[in-house]
Amino acid sequence: MKYPMNQMEFEDMFRTEQDCIDYIASIRWVQGFICPTCGSIRYWKKNKGRIECRDCKTESTVTNGTIFHKSTKPLLIWFHAMWWMVAQKNGVSAKGLQKILGLGSYQTAWTWLHKFRRLMVLDGRSKLHGVVEVDEVFLGGKTSGKRGRGAEGKSLIAVAVEINGRKTGRMRLAKIPNASGEILNEFVENNIEKPATVITDAWTGYSGLSNIGYTHEIQNATAKEDDEEILPNVHRIASLLKRWLLGTHQSYLNKNKLEYYLDEYVFRYNRRTSTSRGLLFRRLMEQAVITAPVSYKEIVKQNHG
Repeated sequence: MKYPMNQMEFEDMFRTEQDCIDYIASIRWVQGFICPTCGSIRYWKKNKGRIECRDCKTESTVTNGTIFHKSTKPLLIWFHAMWWMVAQKNGVSAKGLQKILGLGSYQTAWTWLHKFRRLMVLDGRSKLHGVVEVDEVFLGGKTSGKRGRGAEGKSLIAVAVEINGRKTGRMRLAKIPNASGEILNEFVENNIEKPATVITDAWTGYSGLSNIGYTHEIQNATAKEDDEEILPNVHRIASLLKRWLLGTHQSYLNKNKLEYYLDEYVFRYNRRTSTSRGLLFRRLMEQAVITAPVSYKEIVKQNHG
């Protein structure tokens, strides 16, 4: 599995457009070219990365059906954009990407970053396991009132984090409509392997966890404590998340794109100890060749799902 270990190796591996075409082909067609129409492995190479099937004469390119499909920008710029996104441990803004790549359009940079975020939920990722802390937090400032009821403009986020002694492991985030038992049970089942130990506060929305296959531990607050103190790991992550969103993505609450920023944060947090940015680049590239293309207009209209 080939990938650059650092900036110097990245520059050396991807000097030309053909280098990028060959790299995508090596990931997409591990066993060699297969015609998407008839399944033949016999082909002719043509110019500009085009391939023609020798049997059915269908012409295709290595980028057909990928996130690079029909892009007017060189693959070399795409590769630099993806590398820059994963090389920066705290992420990048669209304005920052536009500046570093010299893109003429802010819209292009914004669109590309949202395309990359769609690659960050890896296929077949394993669920959390062991001991897991779960709670909900609000994004958009502090709020008052009953649980699950926020002021206008605030979003309710479910958080789950593995507890490994005094350290935290992997985590998951999801925007949820409310803190009902139905919604919270669904979040837990989608993200935590049974039979894990799930630690929550005494909110009644979690009361059914023991009935669906989990060991449920309730942390009760004393008169001097609040949720942040009895579930410190969840709220430490929430604090870091808020700081990251405000520092890098000031407009994160706009419209319906918050969940994609959450996906990016989960991807980054769960790989925070990785010493190889190149491996992250490789993982995104593997997702890029199996992810259907999406246009700017579709991204603007699209809900997370």
